[in-house]
Amino acid sequence: MASITIRRLDDNLKKELRRQAADHGRSVEAEARDILRAGVKKSSDRQETGADLFDRIHRRFMKYGGVDLPLPIRRGRTVPDLE
Repeated sequence: MASITIRRLDDNLKKELRRQAADHGRSVEAEARDILRAGVKKSSDRQETGADLFDRIHRRFMKYGGVDLPLPIRRGRTVPDLE
């Protein structure tokens, strides 16, 4: 099994984790494993949407910068009178 080290953990967070572990009758390590397992499972069960795909594509190509395209001149439209 693998091990991880979490540095710079807030003291209050550590106290809350210890309290939560005691409430559940298990060690701090067991509580942390359960929290990590639930968090990873929740994110992997989520269905990807079209917006998620757009965000992934956008993040991948944003390092190359944007493209300024000239806007076409629109003709033949009349503005409706809304009064």
